[in-house]
Amino acid sequence: MKRALIYAGLLALAVFYLTPIYVLVVNSLKDFREVSLEAMWQPSDHPTLASFVRAWQGAPETGMRGLGQNFWNSVYLVVPGVFFSVFLGSLNGYVLSLWRFRGSETLFFLLLFGMFIPYQSILIPLVRTLQATGLYGTIPGLVLTHVVYGLPITTLIFRNYYAQLPKDLPEAAQIDGAGILGIYRHIVLPLSAPATVVAVIWQFTQIWNDFLFGVVITNRPTVQPITVALNNLAGSFIVEWNVQMAGALLAALPTLLVYVLMGRYFIQGLLAGSVKG
Repeated sequence: MKRALIYAGLLALAVFYLTPIYVLVVNSLKDFREVSLEAMWQPSDHPTLASFVRAWQGAPETGMRGLGQNFWNSVYLVVPGVFFSVFLGSLNGYVLSLWRFRGSETLFFLLLFGMFIPYQSILIPLVRTLQATGLYGTIPGLVLTHVVYGLPITTLIFRNYYAQLPKDLPEAAQIDGAGILGIYRHIVLPLSAPATVVAVIWQFTQIWNDFLFGVVITNRPTVQPITVALNNLAGSFIVEWNVQMAGALLAALPTLLVYVLMGRYFIQGLLAGSVKG
């Protein structure tokens, strides 16, 4: 009886959380003439992928800009953003856990403090800094912003994971003549898979789904990420809800795939202690 109640509760929660996705899928497969509030729960009699094509390519005759180029802008943003934030976070975690020095705890505290600063409070100095360096309005400027803002959480993940490694490993390697970078490359880095998976999934989700930095830093439609372009996915005269819902699915598809393909490793990484501390 108790197990049945647990399953019933889990099923109810699954239905609750999947309902928005059901509405998106059902309406994105409809023609514009079929879309209405009264029929929003009903599947289409003639499902079509035309809405996805229209969301991707746009419709110049109605002033609608497609998401295709902005999708690739997000790819160009998320790949280096995830790589550098995870790599630098791994180096920080390695030094702050296995090579502690005077003031390292204070430095770690200050790094974590940056994680709790609201995005809105740093927008003006951020924009002024990017303007001064010539990176404002560019994807590299957005990459730099996400790398800096991602360092606190990636450092926390790797530091807590490396703190659980046996201290004998780096000491034995040091006796054999390995330097600090040699120990990191040949001993610590091969053992970092669980923490790396957690950090990659976390940063991928944060960067891909970001809207605030994208809309503030990239002011030109040609360089904006897909989340910002999705907000502007509308024609000059009418709003095609089926196309907007298809665009929302296109924007959410990469993060869904990441969780479907790597979700199991994400849980394993969490259980391995990458976020304990």
